[in-house]
Amino acid sequence: MPTLPSARLGGASMRLRASPDPFFLSTSHRQGQVRRRGTRPRGAPMGDAAIRSQREAMVDKQLVARGISDERVLAAMREIPRHRFVPSSKLGLAYGDRPVPIGSGQTISQPYIVAMMSSLLSELEEGAKVLEIGSGSGYQTAILVHMGLEVHAIEILPKLAEASRTTLEELDLTPASLRAANGQTGLIEHAPYEAIIAAACAKRLPAAWPEQITPGGTIVAPIGRWRRQRLAKWQEKDGALHRSDVCGVRFVPLVGS
Repeated sequence: MPTLPSARLGGASMRLRASPDPFFLSTSHRQGQVRRRGTRPRGAPMGDAAIRSQREAMVDKQLVARGISDERVLAAMREIPRHRFVPSSKLGLAYGDRPVPIGSGQTISQPYIVAMMSSLLSELEEGAKVLEIGSGSGYQTAILVHMGLEVHAIEILPKLAEASRTTLEELDLTPASLRAANGQTGLIEHAPYEAIIAAACAKRLPAAWPEQITPGGTIVAPIGRWRRQRLAKWQEKDGALHRSDVCGVRFVPLVGS
C-alpha cells in the first residue's frame, strides 16, 4: 500500500496511507444552492473543465470505490468546488486523497473522511438542524448546506471562521449561523439539534452535547486520545445514548477537552 508524504500538525508529524480505512488525519470545523459558475480558482492554470474532471475523479475513485453511496453526499461533493477552500499555494492538492494544510496548524479533511461523516447523517431530512463543531475551512459546512440541512457552525479560530464565511457566501452556501467560539459547550442558542457533527477530538464526549440534541438525535465525532482515536456515532434512544464505532481516525484535539 503506497505511503503518502508525511503531514505536520501542531509540531507533530505522521505518515498517511492511501487506503480505504487508514488512520486519517483530519480537522475541520438553508439556505442556498451552489453556483454552477465562478468556480475557477484565482490564478489557477487549469480551466473549469479540468477542475470538474478532477472533482469527478475524486468522487468516483476515492468515494464511490470505497463504498460511499448516499446520493446527497455524492451530489454535493461532485458540485462543490473543493479548491475554493484551500490556500492558493495548495491548489494542486485540493482533490488529492489526503488532508490539505490550510494554515494555523489546521487542515481541510481528506475527501473520504468528509464523505463518510456526512453519510452518517444520511437519515436526516431536508431542513433538519445540525450543529457543526470545528468548521475550519468551511468545506464540511458547504456539504451539509448543499444536503439541505440547517447548519449552525462553530470554529474556534476567528481568522478561519471569517475566511470560511466569505467563501461560503461567495458560493451561495451560507449556513444559518457561523461564529468563532469554543465548541466544548455546544451552542445552546439554537438547540436542540437533530445532529451534532464534530471535526475535533475530545477525550470523552462533552456533557453539553447530548443535552443539546433532540430525542432520537445523533452525534458524530472522533473520540479518544491522539493515537487511539475512533470515529463514533451516538444515537439517542429512550433517554440513553448508544455508541457505535466506525473506524480509526486522527483529528486535532478539541480545545478544553
